[in-house]
Amino acid sequence: MRLEPRLIRSRDNPQVKALLKLARSSREQRATGTTILDGERLIDAFRASGGTAELILATETAYASPRIYALLTSTPARERLLLADPLVRQISQVVTSSGVLAVVRVPAPGALPDRVATCLLLECIQDPGNLGSILRSAAAAAIEHVFLSPDSVNAWSPKVVRAGMGAHFFLSIHQGVTPSALSGRVLGQIIATGPRAARSLYDVDLSGPVAWIFGNEGSGLSEEATRTAKQHIRIPMPGATESLNVAASVAVCLFEQIRQRLHAPTPPV
Repeated sequence: MRLEPRLIRSRDNPQVKALLKLARSSREQRATGTTILDGERLIDAFRASGGTAELILATETAYASPRIYALLTSTPARERLLLADPLVRQISQVVTSSGVLAVVRVPAPGALPDRVATCLLLECIQDPGNLGSILRSAAAAAIEHVFLSPDSVNAWSPKVVRAGMGAHFFLSIHQGVTPSALSGRVLGQIIATGPRAARSLYDVDLSGPVAWIFGNEGSGLSEEATRTAKQHIRIPMPGATESLNVAASVAVCLFEQIRQRLHAPTPPV
């Protein structure tokens, strides 16, 4: 017999009020240690990571779809709910929502690693879309650790998670980390990017580990980050623009590093 999840229709329901607050407040996300996953793709990625959701819910309309029904019933969760369609539209920040959401606990990254190889240190990244794109590039490039400065946007806010498209679940994300806290832990080079650096990205040997430092494209790097970096490089731009979006810069640098590794000469046997 098919056991139906509990149906909620009232906006005054305490759980609905808590979901609305969680969706809109970064402070609430940090205080509860949870975030909202909006849509099938994110929930699929979370399920593949082996996690258990605190809550998974769907609209009445979406629940009628065999695909959403299968997702709702197969994703490990402590609670399952159905909500009236207008309620989910208020909670979701997606213009055209698939009608399925999950509340998940943000994984604790643990202590800073004693030794770290290729990684990202992001300073003052405040745009959620930029950070989500950066995390997607990091996951695609098989980066393990991403470190964010204290003044960066919350990496687990729903907007960043949505822009990351599941990348969060393949990374170890450390927040509130200063450049100097990493300087003695890096195994290889520490490289910062900047439009006026003398050396080109394409003139630097990137075949070994690199700790990449990227800052806000508006304000640039802090003095601390500038001192921590042992090399400063620029991405050549023959066009009229002065700088790249930081997410684009990260992708260019990470995949130039991958290109160099793939084409590195094989050592003699």
